[in-house]
Amino acid sequence: MSSFADQVAAQIPSSTRMISGCHDTQTSADANITAFELPNPAGRRGGACTAALLQVLYNKQGGESWVDVLRMMRANLEEGGYTQVPQLSSSKLIDVNEEMTIVENPSGTKRAVLIGINYVGQNGELSGCHNDAANIKKYLINELGFDERDMKILMDDGRHTNPTYANIMAALDWIVRVSQPGDTVWIHYSGHGGRLEDQNGDEDDGYDETLIPVDFQRAGQIRDDDLLKHLVKPMSAGVTMTCLMDCCHSGTVLDLPYRFVADGDHVEMERNDGFDLSSWMDVAEAAIGVAIAANVIGDVADVASECCNIL
Repeated sequence: MSSFADQVAAQIPSSTRMISGCHDTQTSADANITAFELPNPAGRRGGACTAALLQVLYNKQGGESWVDVLRMMRANLEEGGYTQVPQLSSSKLIDVNEEMTIVENPSGTKRAVLIGINYVGQNGELSGCHNDAANIKKYLINELGFDERDMKILMDDGRHTNPTYANIMAALDWIVRVSQPGDTVWIHYSGHGGRLEDQNGDEDDGYDETLIPVDFQRAGQIRDDDLLKHLVKPMSAGVTMTCLMDCCHSGTVLDLPYRFVADGDHVEMERNDGFDLSSWMDVAEAAIGVAIAANVIGDVADVASECCNIL
């Protein structure tokens, strides 16, 4: 019988890592990003997780491990008065004491999908998600050599592609379709996150984690099952994908089997106790035919009431 790692690799050929701002039960927060001393920030407001990570990345001296980066993120958050605990999840067991790398193969093409949703004009409007996307874009281009022509940027600012359910899924489908072995992928989401009752029995806590597109009242929320089906599982072998999810309830929004929590107690990556490989392998098939109408649809203010702290 093949090992657990082999079974996971058969389902996820790529190397997928996700940095999230909090556990599934925690909320994220808007932050005054000038307090994080980012170089030329796009604005005064942003997501605390995005700002904390960028501060670490800009100040790296070289050789910092995943443990170092996540613990420095937490220190930055604590200094700003935030209680969020960053965590790293992965499709493969990572030695988190080795150097953190985003670009494994410099000669490969580097692509990104950047999503920033302020929910302009809706109750529960956020103020910093556009700045998050702009600041991440600047870092990727100036520090890692990404080309804007290889990016899809979605923001509800009237200038970029509107981050609707359909447009977000199309952007994810695009980056999966064009990415080849040796390429680098960066996915960034800054906006509301939520939880919906699990529909196929694959969640240990009974809830799917979700991303909330700008048109969620009409189109529904993007479940972790959708992300698994459209992004994680179909990404090509040999692609290194890093995702930054700056939203509430983001700890397992990609449903990855390994994780490291920067809580000061963990020193290595561990298998996710709530991960059920047997149900996870069938999740894409089980999700087919689930009606959008089954999603909980309501005003974004209802989401905000249990989600992001707007400071």
